[in-house]
Amino acid sequence: MNFANELVLWYHQNKRDLPWRHTTDPYVIWLSEIILQQTRVEQGMPYFNRFLAAYPNVTAFANASEDDILKLWQGLGYYSRGRNMLKTAQLVRDEHKGVFPSAYDELIKLKGVGEYTAAAISSFAVNEARAVVDGNVYRVLARYFGIDEPINSTKGKKLFQQLADAVLNKEEPGLHNQAMMEFGATLCKPKNPACGICPVSLGCQAFKTNATTQLPVKLKTVKVKERFFNYFLVLNGNEILMNKRTGNDIWTGLYDLPLVETDTLLPAHEIVTQPLTLHYFGPNPQVEEVFGLQKHILTHQRLTIRFIKVKNQPVYMEPDWFYTDLENLEKLALPKIVFIFLTNFFKFENNSLFSN
Repeated sequence: MNFANELVLWYHQNKRDLPWRHTTDPYVIWLSEIILQQTRVEQGMPYFNRFLAAYPNVTAFANASEDDILKLWQGLGYYSRGRNMLKTAQLVRDEHKGVFPSAYDELIKLKGVGEYTAAAISSFAVNEARAVVDGNVYRVLARYFGIDEPINSTKGKKLFQQLADAVLNKEEPGLHNQAMMEFGATLCKPKNPACGICPVSLGCQAFKTNATTQLPVKLKTVKVKERFFNYFLVLNGNEILMNKRTGNDIWTGLYDLPLVETDTLLPAHEIVTQPLTLHYFGPNPQVEEVFGLQKHILTHQRLTIRFIKVKNQPVYMEPDWFYTDLENLEKLALPKIVFIFLTNFFKFENNSLFSN
C-alpha cells in the first residue's frame, strides 16, 4: 500500500469529528478555512459556530456591517481576515447572485482566497483534483521524502506543490487532502511527532535519519518590529474616550483608546511630557494611575503597552475620537490587549459579549 493510501486508511480510523467535515457547502467550508488560518482548531471552533449561527449563508454575511463582523471576530487575531471575508461575501452576493463558487478558478479570484484555500474548498466541496499545501502538508512531505529545500523559498514552494500534485489521489482528492492535513495536525506535529505509532514511519526519510526535528526547513525572513504604545484612559462620568483605528496600521477598523506611540520605552512621567500628549491633554496632564507594562506579540511586531489613567479635563479631540457610554463598549470590537485591560479595570463579569 502506498504512502497516500496509508494516510487515508489512518484518517478513516483517527479523524476528528469536525462540523465542516459533514458538508459540501462551499460557503461553510470557506468559513472554516479562513477562521482556521494560523489558528488552532480548539480556538477556532467557537468562532466558526458563532459565525455560522449569525450568518447561515453568504448573503446574510454580506449584509452585515464591518463593526458586526469585527466584533464577532474579536480575540481571534489577524483582523484583516474578517475584513476580507466581508468583501468576499459582498462580491459573491453581488456578482454570483449569492451562490458561493466551488470551482478553483472562480475561488482564486476572491479576496483573501489564495491557492491553498481555493484548493481546499474546491476539493472538499466538489472533489476537484487540487492538492492542498498548508503548513501541515509541507511538514509531512518534507519529513517523509527527506526534502531540506526551505518551504518558504520560491524554489521550495514550487517543489512542494509539484510533489503534492504527484502524490494526490485523483479519484478522491478531497479525502486525500483531509487525510494529509489531519495527519500533519495530529500525528506528524511540529514538536514531538508520534513516530512510534506512525503508519508510514518505515518509509519516512526523516525517521530513518533521525531528522524529524530538522525538517521542514524554513528561511528566517521576518524581522520583528519593536513598538511602544502608551494608551490613555479618560473617563467622563459614565463615558469613556475611545478611538476608531483607521489607515493601514494594525487593528484597522477596531476600537481602542487614545494613543501616543514612542520610539523607545520611556518612563511614565516622561510620556506625559511628550509633545503629542501635551497637544491632546494640555500643558499639565493630571495622571491618576499608571498601570504595569504589558507585552503583546504579533506576527511581525512586538508591542510594549502601558495604560495611563488621566483626570478628565478638556481634550483636543482627534477626528476618530469619541465618548461613549460604558454599556456601549460591549458593541465595539477591541484589540485583545485593550479588551482585557478594560474588562479587568471595570470588572465586567458574566457579560456574554465580553466572553471572547
